[in-house]
Amino acid sequence: MDDKDIVAEIGRLTAEEHRIERAHLGVGLSAEELARREELEVMLDQCWDLLAQRRARRRAGMDPDQAHVRPASVVEHFQQ
Repeated sequence: MDDKDIVAEIGRLTAEEHRIERAHLGVGLSAEELARREELEVMLDQCWDLLAQRRARRRAGMDPDQAHVRPASVVEHFQQ
């Protein structure tokens, strides 16, 4: 997955998250929708982290393709 693919995936995940939220303005989300939104948030964190890793490796003269998706347990604890 290259940077362009990661950015496209971020866009897709963000659009889905926004669709869920817009569909329920003024009304609470169901348990399934809350779970999906949380899943999307973790997947977005993983994508942003992977993109940052790739950019850092490129700046350091390293192969960006050696970056990898970190587990949710790691990226969930990052400060925004």
